[in-house]
Amino acid sequence: QVQPAESGGGLVQAGGSLRLSCAAPAQTFRNYYMGWFRQAPGKEREFVARVNWENDRPYYADSVKGRFTISRDNSRHTMYLQMNSLKPEDTAVYYCAAANSLVDFATSPIYWGQGTQVTVSS
Repeated sequence: QVQPAESGGGLVQAGGSLRLSCAAPAQTFRNYYMGWFRQAPGKEREFVARVNWENDRPYYADSVKGRFTISRDNSRHTMYLQMNSLKPEDTAVYYCAAANSLVDFATSPIYWGQGTQVTVSS
Protein backbone atom coordinates (compact mmCIF):
# COMPACT_ATOMS: atom_id res chain seq x y z
CA GLN A 1 0.00 0.00 0.00
CA VAL A 2 2.96 2.31 0.40
CA GLN A 3 3.59 4.65 -2.48
CA PRO A 4 5.84 7.58 -3.30
CA ALA A 5 4.35 11.02 -2.88
CA GLU A 6 5.04 13.89 -5.25
CA SER A 7 5.02 17.57 -4.47
CA GLY A 8 6.23 20.82 -5.99
CA GLY A 9 3.95 21.13 -8.96
CA GLY A 10 2.29 24.38 -9.82
CA LEU A 11 1.79 27.08 -12.38
CA VAL A 12 4.79 28.73 -13.94
CA GLN A 13 5.45 30.94 -16.92
CA ALA A 14 7.39 29.61 -19.88
CA GLY A 15 11.09 29.86 -19.22
CA GLY A 16 10.60 29.47 -15.51
CA SER A 17 11.58 26.70 -13.17
CA LEU A 18 10.02 24.24 -10.79
CA ARG A 19 11.45 21.61 -8.52
CA LEU A 20 9.48 18.47 -7.96
CA SER A 21 10.06 16.24 -4.99
CA CYS A 22 9.12 12.66 -4.42
CA ALA A 23 9.11 11.30 -0.92
CA ALA A 24 9.48 7.57 -0.66
CA PRO A 25 9.75 5.21 2.30
CA ALA A 26 13.44 4.69 2.87
CA GLN A 27 13.26 0.98 3.56
CA THR A 28 10.71 0.05 0.94
CA PHE A 29 12.54 1.71 -1.93
CA ARG A 30 16.09 0.91 -0.96
CA ASN A 31 18.12 0.03 -4.07
CA TYR A 32 15.22 0.91 -6.31
CA TYR A 33 15.35 2.77 -9.55
CA MET A 34 13.20 5.84 -9.31
CA GLY A 35 12.11 8.41 -11.81
CA TRP A 36 9.42 10.46 -13.39
CA PHE A 37 6.73 10.03 -15.98
CA ARG A 38 4.24 12.58 -17.16
CA GLN A 39 0.89 12.58 -18.85
CA ALA A 40 -0.71 15.48 -20.63
CA PRO A 41 -4.46 15.59 -21.24
CA GLY A 42 -5.42 13.28 -24.08
CA LYS A 43 -1.92 11.92 -24.45
CA GLU A 44 -0.12 8.77 -23.48
CA ARG A 45 1.98 8.67 -20.38
CA GLU A 46 5.59 9.30 -21.29
CA PHE A 47 8.92 8.74 -19.66
CA VAL A 48 10.74 11.81 -18.39
CA ALA A 49 13.75 10.74 -16.38
CA ARG A 50 15.05 8.07 -14.07
CA VAL A 51 18.01 7.51 -11.79
CA ASN A 52 19.54 4.57 -10.02
CA TRP A 53 19.94 4.14 -6.28
CA GLU A 54 23.53 5.30 -6.33
CA ASN A 55 22.49 8.55 -8.01
CA ASP A 56 25.17 8.24 -10.66
CA ARG A 57 23.17 6.97 -13.60
CA PRO A 58 20.64 9.58 -14.62
CA TYR A 59 18.82 9.16 -17.88
CA TYR A 60 16.52 11.59 -19.63
CA ALA A 61 14.03 11.70 -22.40
CA ASP A 62 15.33 13.69 -25.33
CA SER A 63 12.56 16.22 -24.86
CA VAL A 64 13.87 17.29 -21.46
CA LYS A 65 17.59 16.64 -21.77
CA GLY A 66 19.60 19.71 -20.87
CA ARG A 67 16.67 21.32 -19.10
CA PHE A 68 15.75 18.84 -16.38
CA THR A 69 17.97 17.34 -13.74
CA ILE A 70 17.05 14.29 -11.71
CA SER A 71 18.70 13.44 -8.42
CA ARG A 72 18.01 11.62 -5.21
CA ASP A 73 19.04 11.92 -1.62
CA ASN A 74 18.55 8.55 -0.05
CA SER A 75 19.34 9.82 3.43
CA ARG A 76 16.31 12.07 3.08
CA HIS A 77 14.35 9.40 1.21
CA THR A 78 13.58 11.96 -1.45
CA MET A 79 14.02 12.20 -5.20
CA TYR A 80 14.02 15.47 -7.08
CA LEU A 81 13.36 16.74 -10.54
CA GLN A 82 14.71 20.20 -11.18
CA MET A 83 12.94 21.59 -14.20
CA ASN A 84 14.41 24.64 -15.88
CA SER A 85 13.54 26.50 -19.05
CA LEU A 86 10.04 25.12 -18.89
CA LYS A 87 7.95 25.08 -22.01
CA PRO A 88 4.18 24.92 -22.46
CA GLU A 89 4.58 21.40 -23.81
CA ASP A 90 5.92 20.37 -20.41
CA THR A 91 2.44 20.86 -19.03
CA ALA A 92 1.29 17.55 -17.61
CA VAL A 93 0.66 15.59 -14.48
CA TYR A 94 4.00 14.34 -13.28
CA TYR A 95 4.21 10.99 -11.58
CA CYS A 96 6.91 9.60 -9.39
CA ALA A 97 7.59 5.93 -10.02
CA ALA A 98 9.79 3.21 -8.62
CA ALA A 99 10.88 -0.29 -9.52
CA ASN A 100 13.46 -2.71 -8.24
CA SER A 101 15.04 -3.28 -11.63
CA LEU A 102 15.74 -1.24 -14.70
CA VAL A 103 13.67 -3.59 -16.82
CA ASP A 104 10.69 -3.22 -14.53
CA PHE A 105 11.07 0.53 -14.43
CA ALA A 106 11.21 0.75 -18.20
CA THR A 107 8.20 -1.46 -18.73
CA SER A 108 5.91 -1.21 -15.73
CA PRO A 109 7.03 0.38 -12.47
CA ILE A 110 5.58 -1.28 -9.42
CA TYR A 111 4.98 1.86 -7.44
CA TRP A 112 3.35 5.07 -8.60
CA GLY A 113 2.65 8.32 -6.87
CA GLN A 114 -0.62 10.21 -7.08
CA GLY A 115 0.81 12.79 -9.44
CA THR A 116 1.43 16.51 -9.23
CA GLN A 117 0.21 19.00 -11.80
CA VAL A 118 2.70 21.14 -13.67
CA THR A 119 1.25 23.88 -15.81
CA VAL A 120 3.44 26.09 -17.97
CA SER A 121 1.85 29.14 -19.50
CA SER A 122 3.10 30.78 -22.66
